[in-house]
Amino acid sequence: MRRRTAAPSWDNVVKPLKLIIMENMDWGALGFDYRKTDANVRYYYTDGKWSEMEVTGDEYIKIHMSASCLHYGIELFEGLKAFRGVDGKVRLFRVEENAKRLQSSAERLCLPVPTIEMIVKACVEVVKRNEKYIPPYGTGASLYLRPVMFGTTAGLGVKPAKDALLIVYCSPVGAYFKDGIKPISVAIDREQDRAAPRGTGDVKVGGNYASSLLSGENGHKLGYSNIMYLDAAEHKYIEECGACNFFGIKEGKYITPKSSSVLPSITNKSLRQLARDMGLEVEDRLIPVEELPTFEECGGCGTAAVISPIGKIFDMQTNDIYEYGTEVGKVCMELYTRLQDIQYGRAEDKYNWCTIVAVSYTHLRAHETDQYL
Repeated sequence: MRRRTAAPSWDNVVKPLKLIIMENMDWGALGFDYRKTDANVRYYYTDGKWSEMEVTGDEYIKIHMSASCLHYGIELFEGLKAFRGVDGKVRLFRVEENAKRLQSSAERLCLPVPTIEMIVKACVEVVKRNEKYIPPYGTGASLYLRPVMFGTTAGLGVKPAKDALLIVYCSPVGAYFKDGIKPISVAIDREQDRAAPRGTGDVKVGGNYASSLLSGENGHKLGYSNIMYLDAAEHKYIEECGACNFFGIKEGKYITPKSSSVLPSITNKSLRQLARDMGLEVEDRLIPVEELPTFEECGGCGTAAVISPIGKIFDMQTNDIYEYGTEVGKVCMELYTRLQDIQYGRAEDKYNWCTIVAVSYTHLRAHETDQYL
């Protein structure tokens, strides 16, 4: 006699090909802003050792009013993205490179240095715990991860922190260019410097960004998207473009500044490899301002926009204007497309830049969509 079995309930059935995505989210309207998600992860460093990873939904931290990070800038951060690909898989882009850069920043600030494994584990866990906030493929949006670390020792003197807090949280962010990639206008400002020679310009610490706010606001008032910073010693050579690395294209070459005060951009590192793949010669060297008229194309590059092509540069002190056209250059567009294709799984990841995050697909069923892989 055959026994009849009841149909399995949703609670006991795994639907591995069902995507879990937030309902009622206007992904196309997202900007580069913080939106609350479900979980962040934390490590605490006390008594000479790191704690186990803690998962919490709390957006706030309890910190002593005399904590060293609040008074002496003992703080650093990172930024990276997770992408939902054309194949439905979730990819973290170059997370180990961000972990290595975070370690460099921690060493410079005399903070305890977390291991690469800790940082990568935290980033993967944050993606898994906030799966429903990973934007659908085709929206141009992504999940932005922000690792941030503070020195938390209470005291009055200027000295290294003995205690620290490392947090990794995330937020969905929209496409940088809502209507497609377009050239921006930037201004050169010699009256304010981003970072001093042999300072902290080559690590990702908060003070570098605080020092750029005044000139950035002045540029925005004049209608410019970013400020181009020159070297602080002589004001002759190009360094950073706002919060981005700069690059120029000419005569079959990809040229980017070499300076101890420039943050080593992971996006720029990736673009340099792709430029070589395209047959371009890559040069890391000093770029004098006088070379700007010779570039066929130029742009800024970073995590937020990948590439921001530059259409116009205005020198606020000399009134010189350098123009590169109102359309995106051929090389900039190909570099942008090649990198995005890897991030979204449309092209082979032959350098193993992406970490595939195995999301569960089985929780939060109220947010399931009808999209199948």
